[in-house]
Amino acid sequence: MIKILIADDEPLARARIKRLLAANEDYIVVGEASNGEQAIALCKQLQPDLVMLDINMPKLSGLEVAAELKQFSIPPAVMFLTAHSEHALTAFELAVDGYLVKPVSEQALAKAMAQLSKLNRTQISPPENNYISYQLAGVIRRINIDEVVCCIAEQKYTRVVFFKGEALVEQSLKQLEHSYSLQLLRIHRNTLVNKQHIVSLNSTLSGGHTVTMKLLEEPLAVSRRELKNVKAVMGK
Repeated sequence: MIKILIADDEPLARARIKRLLAANEDYIVVGEASNGEQAIALCKQLQPDLVMLDINMPKLSGLEVAAELKQFSIPPAVMFLTAHSEHALTAFELAVDGYLVKPVSEQALAKAMAQLSKLNRTQISPPENNYISYQLAGVIRRINIDEVVCCIAEQKYTRVVFFKGEALVEQSLKQLEHSYSLQLLRIHRNTLVNKQHIVSLNSTLSGGHTVTMKLLEEPLAVSRRELKNVKAVMGK
């Protein structure tokens, strides 16, 4: 079941989207907002999987709301609703998950929802026990978190290095850090490591620090900001 919040200052527009969504039992509308501030407040309260967001709203625009939602530790997916197609470029720059031009047709909505197989709330369902899921050649595979060595941010994806290889996943470092906080430790803005696989903390000639990890030939950089936490985990 996908939980949806509709945010639009036009009651008729909200009613239309709600009616179209009601045709599919996999969707449930958990709330409605009439302005941007209310949308953010309801997202914090209701934790929807998807926010259908009008761009032109009072108090905060949909663009401002989307930017704020992307800062959530586990952000909802965002689909823009607007009568103005000129916002499309900005929408894609914000990495939103869908874009619908009003008035929304049944066919356009169905197509957009079908494409939301990569929703952002890590991802529509919580992590399965201690596993990170990824897709390879159309097959869903799982990695036990205990076998993960490190996670490194790479553009739109995160590279997960584990005992038997590597995989690209769509969860951000922030999402993985939130979901597996007992196992994963941030050592840099671009890197998480598995606490139990840290071999040593090292000083560099330039005055910085690195950690040596099991199975990795190259040490990983530790930022000054995260050094205190790394030392605490290692009992230093």
